[in-house]
Amino acid sequence: MLDTSTDLDQCAQELGAKVEQLLTPLTCFSRQKPQACFSIDNGAFSHFQVQSFLALLACEYHARHLCRFVAVPDVVGSARRTCEVFDHWWARKELQGWPLAFVAQDGQEDLPIPWALCEAVFIGGSTAWKCSSHTVAILKAAQALGKWTHVGRVNSPLRWEWAIELGINSIDGTGLARFSHMRESIRSLEMTPRLL
Repeated sequence: MLDTSTDLDQCAQELGAKVEQLLTPLTCFSRQKPQACFSIDNGAFSHFQVQSFLALLACEYHARHLCRFVAVPDVVGSARRTCEVFDHWWARKELQGWPLAFVAQDGQEDLPIPWALCEAVFIGGSTAWKCSSHTVAILKAAQALGKWTHVGRVNSPLRWEWAIELGINSIDGTGLARFSHMRESIRSLEMTPRLL
């Protein structure tokens, strides 16, 4: 999933994989394909802006049946604070009717995930935590429960391979969204024969 103004079909060709659009209140790009599936991130990694997030939800409400998930507001790097923020946001009227994603952060392995309230799990957090065995366990639990799995900030061929091996449903990455050469580096990886 890419938050980009670049043509999604061009991105898919460069990447060598299906590309759907990720909308964020940070860029406010319009949906390129009105009948295609999309997702909504909350922009918390850079700076969460409540009014921009709510405006995006209101703008796209008519298409919520095409939405894979909406990332409920989170606190980057803190699972405990994210759980508190999720408790505040999940029942708000602006989120009713949307498929919600719980954003897992550093320390989530020691706290419960509100599985009954979300349709997806979005792996956020620091790079070290994101690549840990704790994250793999969360992803496996989500898959066992039939939840959509998404990982943020996947910008390198190595991280791409990791996501593929884990069977993750979708990823995003600012570098992939912005730069053709980064998308093409992943396509090159897919075309390189694997040594056994």
